[in-house]
Amino acid sequence: MNQLISYVLSKNSWILNAFMLVILLGAALMPLTSQAQDAKEIVQKMEDNQRGDHVTQELTMTIVRPSWKRSIYMKSWGRGTEYSMIYITAPAKEKGQVFMKRKKEMWNWVPSIDRMIKLPPSMMMQSWMGSDFTNDDLIRESSIVLDYDHSIVGEETLQDRLCYKIQLIPKPEAAVVWGKLILWISKEGDLLLKQEFYDEDEYLVNTQIMSDIKSIGGRTIPCKLEMIPADEDGKKTVMQIEASDFNTDIKESFFAQQNMKRIR
Repeated sequence: MNQLISYVLSKNSWILNAFMLVILLGAALMPLTSQAQDAKEIVQKMEDNQRGDHVTQELTMTIVRPSWKRSIYMKSWGRGTEYSMIYITAPAKEKGQVFMKRKKEMWNWVPSIDRMIKLPPSMMMQSWMGSDFTNDDLIRESSIVLDYDHSIVGEETLQDRLCYKIQLIPKPEAAVVWGKLILWISKEGDLLLKQEFYDEDEYLVNTQIMSDIKSIGGRTIPCKLEMIPADEDGKKTVMQIEASDFNTDIKESFFAQQNMKRIR
């Protein structure tokens, strides 16, 4: 009997080997799949917390250069990730300018020349209002949840908070401006505390630092954002959130070209 069993096993050893290979591959791939899913969920939770379904904000942006600095004041409205509008309230030279994202369309109303300008994708990497933020940073044409593959690449403590370090690589079909992103998201509170932006050659372009964490508009979020360009000493742009409201229902119809000309 033992000889018969040995004979059968030897004749079917390829089946056993194949079976074991499937088990080993499955065991190896399961953690990777789970990790990717977990990383995406972490990024989604952060987005939900800091952006919300509806948000109205008042902000001050200060552009800092080695020999000067200037501030721009604005209001912003957002509905999910597909709709946003920014209205410049001061200084007088820029007052009245409006930037709007409606799904995949980007628009800029310039009252001084009475002109509505559609921003093409090629302009997403250009500086926004002379700052270190790009058009894409402020209006966000791409989605960090949908347009990237996510993976946890480590853990690190920032501002006394233990953070996941998550790498985002663009999906092949995604129309994005960055070659890679790295995010530091706190395990407690789902707070984005740091973000690095890399070009297609994986050179660091900008680093964004988030701080001044406090409760505002019923949520705990970082209220100070510093965008610091790499290899440009003395340059940065600071965005300070002065007020937030996550409870006002903003209708989709609000994000219209006609409204860009009359909001205040």
